[in-house]
Order: sequence, then C-alpha cells, then structure tokens
Amino acid sequence: MAAGSPPVPSPPFLQPGDRVRLVAASSALADLERLEAGLAVLQGWGLRLEDDPRRLQERRWGYLAGRDSERAGDLQSGPVPQEKVLMACVRGGWGSARLLEQPLPPGEGWLLGFSDVTSLLWHRLARGQGGAIHGPLLTTLAAEPAWSQERLRSLLFGEPLADLEGDAWVGGQAEGPLLAANLTVATHLLGTPHLPDLDGAILILEDVGEAPYRIERMLTHWRLCGALHRLAGIGFGSFAGCDDPEEADAEKPRFSLEQVLRERTADLGIPVLAALPVGHTPGNAALPLGVKVRLDAARGRLSILAAGS
Repeated sequence: MAAGSPPVPSPPFLQPGDRVRLVAASSALADLERLEAGLAVLQGWGLRLEDDPRRLQERRWGYLAGRDSERAGDLQSGPVPQEKVLMACVRGGWGSARLLEQPLPPGEGWLLGFSDVTSLLWHRLARGQGGAIHGPLLTTLAAEPAWSQERLRSLLFGEPLADLEGDAWVGGQAEGPLLAANLTVATHLLGTPHLPDLDGAILILEDVGEAPYRIERMLTHWRLCGALHRLAGIGFGSFAGCDDPEEADAEKPRFSLEQVLRERTADLGIPVLAALPVGHTPGNAALPLGVKVRLDAARGRLSILAAGS
C-alpha cells in the first residue's frame, strides 16, 4: 500500500457571510438561468455573491468566455483578500488550459469545478496549494440531487463527508492523496509542469462523449509514459455517452467501454473501483483534491481520511 506524497494544506473552511467569486475560465456562458439557479443554492447556505453574474453574458471571445487576460482576471484576489472565498467556476467546455501559458496568481480560498476546470485544479495541486474541489459547476449545481448538494456544503463548511460507494473490479486497499480529473483534460497535462505528483496517489477519472477506442488510446498513453504505474489505486466515475452505439453489431466486433477500462487497468497490481458517483452524470460528488483518502475495493468504498484544516 503506497502512502504517496503528504497531503496539501487546505484553506480555512467557510462560514455564512463568506464570499463567492465567479470564475468563467472556459467556454462562454450559454445559460444565465442555470447559473443563477446554482448561485441560489450557494446563497441558501448563507454565502454572498461578490459581483453581478449578468456581466458574463456579454463577455465572450469566439467560443471562450472572454480573452485569456479576462478569464485569468477572474482568479485575481478580490477587494478584501484576507476574507475567505469560494471561487466557483461557471461552466466547462474548453479554455482553462490556455490560462496556464501565463503566470497565474496564487489564488485564495477554495476553487470549485470539474471537466475542463481540471487544468486549473491540477495546476493548483502541482504548485503545492490546497483548496481544489472536483465537483459541480455553477451551471450544474442546481440539477444535482440533494445528497450531492449537501456533500458540497459539508465539504466547504468543514463537516464530515460520507464514503462513496462503487463496484470493485480489482480487490485490495490503498491510501494516498486524492486526485480526480476528466481523463481527456488530464491526458493533455502529461509531460507539463502542471501535473500533480502521481506517486502513490488515488486517481478518480471521468469523461463524457468519448468513444471507447479514444478512451483506450488515452489510457494506453498513460501506460506508455508510466503514469498509471505510479498510482496506488484508481477509480472510475461516470463516462457519460462513451459507449459505442454500434458495439452490439456482431458483424463489426468492438470493445465496450467497460471492457476497455477493465483491460487497461487489470494488470497494474492496484485496487480498482468503478461506478463511483463522480462526473457528468448527476450526482457529481464533491471531492477535496490533495487530501488523504482510502480506496477499499474489498468493501467498495472511497473514504476521506483528512478533509483539511
């Protein structure tokens, strides 16, 4: 059982009255109503919005939510830097990796998002900073089931988190720092300085809209560069829309998504847990990255062992 690198320090937990800052780091905002619905959830917890969400409707550059400098500006410190803050990402799509070409501010408080936001979450971890949460975007938060919303609130406010349950594919138990990512986005961080330490880590992967052969191609790349072999354990969340619709055609033999995921990880000698509630299918359980977790495939559980300060 690999211990991995030490957990990263997390920011102070939030309290009612703390601030929410909007971060539009990826694609342009397409649905203001979904954004406002997500903000209403946070405001119901007593958090207060720092600015007007309507400004993002007009901020766009091609398919992006503004020029790189504008989107990076969302990560700058606010008017009162010493206050606690949740930097909540508006949506995914594409664009956050472009921001890594320029020096980004150290950031403050908590950073919440998933999918394309993987680039920012992993960049934060790679420079030794905690507070990265792989979880719902503001435009998906209101559609999350009640347990998922409550899990995010508990994480932000420093309350215990329930174990996540999944299906054991390869038995065993491992402990290490938690990583979670969109597979496609994380694959494009391999070989860059924005990749967190993988040694002894527990990695949870998810994706959306990728055919099984593309999933296989990416996992093979992880194998060829030795990245999968550095892990202590691996888990799979939802892979929404990733099964080949023609896989049942006997005249055109294909591998299913499950066959690909199983075959590319079965020989790693580490526990593998599947069907975790993480990814583009509600609910998308919030995960505090960099903290110590236990992946117990024998019991089919992922447990948070230390959730921060």
